[in-house]
Amino acid sequence: MLISELANEAGTTVRALRYYEQQGLLHPRRAPNGYREYDEKTVGQVGNIRLLLSLGLTARDVRAFLPCLDQDIADELICPASARVIARRLTDVEEKIAALDVVRKRLTEVLAQAGG
Repeated sequence: MLISELANEAGTTVRALRYYEQQGLLHPRRAPNGYREYDEKTVGQVGNIRLLLSLGLTARDVRAFLPCLDQDIADELICPASARVIARRLTDVEEKIAALDVVRKRLTEVLAQAGG
């Protein structure tokens, strides 16, 4: 299938698919005329990529999932190649939450002192 057909079937845009390819997440074949050609399994791969990105992972993070993108990972996100990436991203999120908690406490204190 061509890139526009894949975008339609996967519920995304041609621009997003080109970005995924640029980031090394998709590897289409090229027809003699230079058109990108995808097979049916790519629809599932794109769905998995979109799911992982929606969880806050970066395209770089998603590369660790390449060995398992052919599987349906919606129910089971962890594959051996991905556990470390998820753990690292979780640590990052927890650190950001802790930093925001400090800011919230400071703002609350300032507001209380101002009589608000």
